[in-house]
Amino acid sequence: MNHIAGIIPARFASTRFPGKPLHLLAGKPLIQHVWERCMEARRLDRVIVATDDMRIAGAAFDFGAEVALTSADHQNGTDRIAEVARHLRKVTHILNIQGDEPLIDPRLIDLLAARLTRKNAVPMVTAASEIRDPQDFSNSNVVKVVLDRRSRALYFSRSPIPFDRDRSGGAAPLRHQGIYGYSRAALLQFVKWSPGVLEHTEALEQLRALENGMDIEVVVTESHAPGVDTPEDAIRASAVLAAAG
Repeated sequence: MNHIAGIIPARFASTRFPGKPLHLLAGKPLIQHVWERCMEARRLDRVIVATDDMRIAGAAFDFGAEVALTSADHQNGTDRIAEVARHLRKVTHILNIQGDEPLIDPRLIDLLAARLTRKNAVPMVTAASEIRDPQDFSNSNVVKVVLDRRSRALYFSRSPIPFDRDRSGGAAPLRHQGIYGYSRAALLQFVKWSPGVLEHTEALEQLRALENGMDIEVVVTESHAPGVDTPEDAIRASAVLAAAG
């Protein structure tokens, strides 16, 4: 029987936005908005905030979250959730939900959970949406993905891919969304692999899976909730949340 955990990695230190998880948006810490969206999803059996910081842990306890304290030595969120997953013996699948996406759609979480646990599912899933703004296509901070005919990822890049050489209006460019699902076994295998040349080149850890032959199914969705990377992003997100009531 499948048992799915949603894990939200959160750290206090951030080069561009220190203390970001506890920044107040519409009267609540950012991390609380993410947790509440996860709690609205129907397919998650557990939702866990994974952090190495007692300030974040204390805030999460206060709003009722399950919290897992992790090592402070992790280089990324995937390593942090893998530490938690090692102790979740009954959990079969993990969703890694970024701690800086207060507007994430619970329906997208459920959709990825369903794809991850269906018969003959691939070991890893993620999401993408169509890029409509040409500036986003050329922006190196917007990660692009190209797919094969089975909706498996061929490649992720910060560069504009696919390049429309003849300007024929071919394949629609896709923006990768930073939510991942794994079977527990795939996640624990992923963190055992060393980062490869492509991962180092693009600074994209999902390329580690492709370099090692792991399939990634990409769900193309209309849903796109911008994350909070800077204080300016927080102002925009707070306005959206306040307007939503």
